[in-house]
Amino acid sequence: MADVLTLFTSIGLSEQKAKETSKNEALSCALKEAIKQAHQVHGVSGVDKAMGTLLYSMASRLKDCNRLAFLTDMIAQRKLSTELQLASALEYLKGHPKDPINQKEFDEACGVGVVITPEQIEEAVESVIKKHREQLLKERYRFNMGLLMGDARSALKWADGKVIKNEVDLQVLHLLGPKTESDLEKKPKLPKAKSDNDVKVKNAKTAVNGEVSFEEKSLMEQLRGEALKFHKTGENYTTEGYVVTPNTMDLLKKHLEYTGGQIRTRFPPEPNGILHIGHAKAINFNFGYAKANNGICFLRYDDTNPEKEEEKYFTAIKDMVEWLGYKPYAVTHASDNFQKLYDLAMELIRRGHAYICHQKGEELKGHNIPPSPWRDRPIEESLVLFERMKKGLFAEGEATLRMKMVMEDGKMDPVAYRIKYTPHHRTGDEWCIYPTYDYTHCLCDSIEDITHSLCTKEFQARRSSYYWLCNALDVYCPVQWEYGRLNLTYTVVSKRKIIKLVETGAVRDWDDPRLFTLTALRRRGFPPEAINNFCARVGVTVSQTTTEPHLLESCVRDVLNETAPRVMAVLEPLKVTITNLTEDFRLDVIVPDFPANEAKGSHKVPFTRTIYIEQSDFREVMEKGYKRLTPEQPVGLRHAGYIISAQKVIKDTQGNIVELEVTCCSSTSAEANQKPKAFIHWVSEPLACEVRLYERLFLHKHPEDSSEVPGGFLSDINSSSLQTISSAFIDTSVKGAKVFDKFQFERVGYFSLDPDSTSDKLVFNRTVTLKEDPGKV
Repeated sequence: MADVLTLFTSIGLSEQKAKETSKNEALSCALKEAIKQAHQVHGVSGVDKAMGTLLYSMASRLKDCNRLAFLTDMIAQRKLSTELQLASALEYLKGHPKDPINQKEFDEACGVGVVITPEQIEEAVESVIKKHREQLLKERYRFNMGLLMGDARSALKWADGKVIKNEVDLQVLHLLGPKTESDLEKKPKLPKAKSDNDVKVKNAKTAVNGEVSFEEKSLMEQLRGEALKFHKTGENYTTEGYVVTPNTMDLLKKHLEYTGGQIRTRFPPEPNGILHIGHAKAINFNFGYAKANNGICFLRYDDTNPEKEEEKYFTAIKDMVEWLGYKPYAVTHASDNFQKLYDLAMELIRRGHAYICHQKGEELKGHNIPPSPWRDRPIEESLVLFERMKKGLFAEGEATLRMKMVMEDGKMDPVAYRIKYTPHHRTGDEWCIYPTYDYTHCLCDSIEDITHSLCTKEFQARRSSYYWLCNALDVYCPVQWEYGRLNLTYTVVSKRKIIKLVETGAVRDWDDPRLFTLTALRRRGFPPEAINNFCARVGVTVSQTTTEPHLLESCVRDVLNETAPRVMAVLEPLKVTITNLTEDFRLDVIVPDFPANEAKGSHKVPFTRTIYIEQSDFREVMEKGYKRLTPEQPVGLRHAGYIISAQKVIKDTQGNIVELEVTCCSSTSAEANQKPKAFIHWVSEPLACEVRLYERLFLHKHPEDSSEVPGGFLSDINSSSLQTISSAFIDTSVKGAKVFDKFQFERVGYFSLDPDSTSDKLVFNRTVTLKEDPGKV
């Protein structure tokens, strides 16, 4: 059994799927045979997930086992590489049951060897858009885009559905422009007569080219806002503002020869702090744009300031990128290029574009800095002085290398190199001069042959220096594209301010769940898919966007509702003794993990004479509108099939209710003459746990705005942002939970297991409430 499971999981099946498949003797036998045959072609480790998916699909759908070897061979040789081709192959074989198979006819019927060029796709989609142009302009984004896909598929049967969809979206965007507020408004639902055959479908799906997709746009389709303006690889010169020199076309030609026309992006964080929600947008855009276009994305650390960089930040940044679901093509560092950057700086001096300056640091701050008296010093002199800087013959601040150019914001001659006698985490004491961002960034982009340098709007003022430096050195020049950064209300993301929060004890550390660093969001239990979906909803535009946290929390609920199994937990326990059950009574109650889809699994919880309910689920005095347990009103117990009725209230010496004595009856018995008004959750023989409830860290939307918070952000801390419940009870099904496992506590909220948990006591963080709190400001 174990060997079969290993074989099945080796081709990409989940463990659960592998177990289910192994129980089906016919399917299991066919799949084993197919995998073994594929191994003969590619070796034991050569069958990837894509091929494995096709083999599984073929084995589960093929009716004639005599054709198994033939189809497996076609898949193994990658002659059938898509679900659509496989579906056509199965259909062909169904209509041609007799051997021999006409290979030529089969190949034609299944699109074997057919290559659809990007030009063909572009032309076909243009034709489809033209056909529906009038209706598109009228209905805009409320138009049924499925019609466009259907027409395009008819014209390009064997084209990759994703590529077609990509082209359709681009051309629609080009025709209609970005979505407006009216486009984003929900289309009013028209009332229609219901029939007995009506079926409610949640998250309706459409199938295109054998691929299933939700009607809502995918992540990258949402992110593409500004992408319709992007240049094609090698056509950098078509971009507005791009500087063309006599060498530009030759450099672009060499760049294309090296990259093969592949999209290449990079995510270039400084390793001096933890990534925050704004970085999530940058990660999604850089990695997502490359992925959507079959390109690659580098994770490049901008490690040019050794005073502020620590190894823990390098590790945390990479962890967060991978946690969001992206795998860098390569992890690189600006420091990989220190020698090359130095050599290029020497060349810049030789070309008369840079000089050694002795103005002090305070003189170089701001925009109206005095002209340098050393701007016109001889080239040879600057070369000698720059080498002396490298050898450590100047004190810090005594000399800098400056570039002879004016930036878009008017700043004169930005610094390219400065002296820092601080060991570097990777190069040690090898260097005492370090390049600045303005010098390093564009050259590292050039060295890595980046095609699209995507950065936030504040870097627009550096675009001119970006192009100037590449052209001054006659190296390949990528294109810089700016987009608006993502800001959230009720928070701060500045590294300096977060450090202040930690130092003053307002938060525990960078991963305190009240912050909006990515490590904090992970600790709080935010699923990475939810963060990515949030970035997609916000979209990519040129303008800055400020968004409220409840929109992010809505995305979290959407994901957790489908992925977080239900358990029962009582935050403020009230003991309940069921007097008409014996002391040794015990019943195993089956609780579905997902009540809306019980096929997704279940767990057992004990039901005994003693249970615990929420204190708020009992009131001694009946109040109008209260539907839970009172002395006059019984209540149902979720999943147990019992109704309890209060008989006696036991109080302590202070008059606090400490226990209830109740009787129970089956919800299907004659005693249960009517259905209870409510069903409440409960636990029995529970685990004790700690629960942390989080609210917003700040009281005002803009804690950094002095007009809104005159006393500064530290004066705006919400004293109720953390409530710790140290003696909550939870059912035993969570006993084996791992850190960051997520659950829905029924009727309470979504929770995640915190790293502070021990084998003796579990600690849960409330991720979000079940519904948005309408009382929140």
